[in-house]
Amino acid sequence: QVQLVESGGGLVQPGGSLRLSCAASGSIFSIYAMGWYRQAPGNQRELVARIVLGGSTDYANSVKGRFTLSRDNAKNTVYLQMNSLKPGDTAVYYCSADVKRTVSDQNPQRYWGQGTQVTVSF
Repeated sequence: QVQLVESGGGLVQPGGSLRLSCAASGSIFSIYAMGWYRQAPGNQRELVARIVLGGSTDYANSVKGRFTLSRDNAKNTVYLQMNSLKPGDTAVYYCSADVKRTVSDQNPQRYWGQGTQVTVSF
């Protein structure tokens, strides 16, 4: 199996910063994409940021210029640097990874972390 271990969530004041980490481990041949999604109470889960095999990134419009996604391929780890946090960023943040476990896998499968709470409030 593939496991995603998330860390870095917590409580911060508006304007503050947090850095989320997500490390993938287990049976992994290749990771096609990794990213972060978030879900606030009463809302649908939405894409925050995503990085694909070639290194290109996508960001939600609401976080562009404030959040930065980076990757350490040797560690199968992604980081989400979140600056200038707003109360609207409050949500459970979920790490995702699209993984081929063997060279013969036809399609990558999406795996999810357990989620880490980010709360932005005074």
